[in-house]
Amino acid sequence: MDDKKLIFSGIQPTGTFTLGNYIGAVRNWGPLQDEYNCIYSVVNMHAITVRQDPAALRKNTLDSYALLMACGIDINKSILFIQSHVKTHAELNWILGCCTQFGELSRMTQFKEKSQRHPDDINAGLFTYPVLMAADILAYNADLVPVGIDQKQHLELARNIAQRFNQRYGDFFTLPEPYIAEVGAKVMSLQDPTKKMSKSDENPNAVISILDDKDTIIRKFKRAVTDSEAEVAYREGKDGINNLMTIYSSVTGKDFAAIESEFAGKGYGDFKLAVGEAVADHLEPVRTEFARLSGDKAYLKECYTAGAEKALRYSQRIVLKAYHKVGFVDLK
Repeated sequence: MDDKKLIFSGIQPTGTFTLGNYIGAVRNWGPLQDEYNCIYSVVNMHAITVRQDPAALRKNTLDSYALLMACGIDINKSILFIQSHVKTHAELNWILGCCTQFGELSRMTQFKEKSQRHPDDINAGLFTYPVLMAADILAYNADLVPVGIDQKQHLELARNIAQRFNQRYGDFFTLPEPYIAEVGAKVMSLQDPTKKMSKSDENPNAVISILDDKDTIIRKFKRAVTDSEAEVAYREGKDGINNLMTIYSSVTGKDFAAIESEFAGKGYGDFKLAVGEAVADHLEPVRTEFARLSGDKAYLKECYTAGAEKALRYSQRIVLKAYHKVGFVDLK
């Protein structure tokens, strides 16, 4: 690879992306490929820390892979692979686990939260998965890792583990820095615009999936919560309309003043229909490309096989050196 900085990002295969995921983050990943060397992984090994249906996990893994490609990740510019296909992650995980303190893992906020949500399955993988996350990053000596607030603690732990390894065995691992992406607009629930749009929402009308068809998208926007003022204007106290204006602005590029002018004197029905149509049209290329990729299983397999081979070649050099540093006998 050239002298551009390297970004690593892993995405769990937990179903399709929402409009909020797409506007807030996913659509920004494509442009990163021109500025950085990017390595992206569908982290299906992390997914099994919570009990999964095997058939659903396989399907979600392949769908997530195809969806990342449909959203603009170019396999000729980036390495895109499925985590379980690259053995170096699990191999490095053991060494790093021996450089991690029990107390550090017990302080991880997500372990506490997930243990409360799944009290019948508090497994060792759930406890130690931040070490595997560190292995994901350090197997490539990544410079930067895009992180949300919920993963910041894990990146800090990865840095601590790398530092401890370096102190014991000599400078080797790069200490990864957080990559603070240009944040896309924050998209709220269509049914409760004081809450962030989330795929775990029990109300299907609250969430737009980026694979929803045009009719479904328009129907959900028609049912979106607004207010009784009947004026398309962005101001405090108009959470529903503010959210719809934010979404419309994100997919059309129009600013709030232009939107207010466009819908002056028109009712909310016209506005909601326009937002629905604009979103559906904006997402149509993603849906079309996803359908094409999903329908061509042989091509998809070719892509993820090539991605795994590239990721293994790159990471194996680093992991074999780490093995040598800790005193393991070289095989060759």
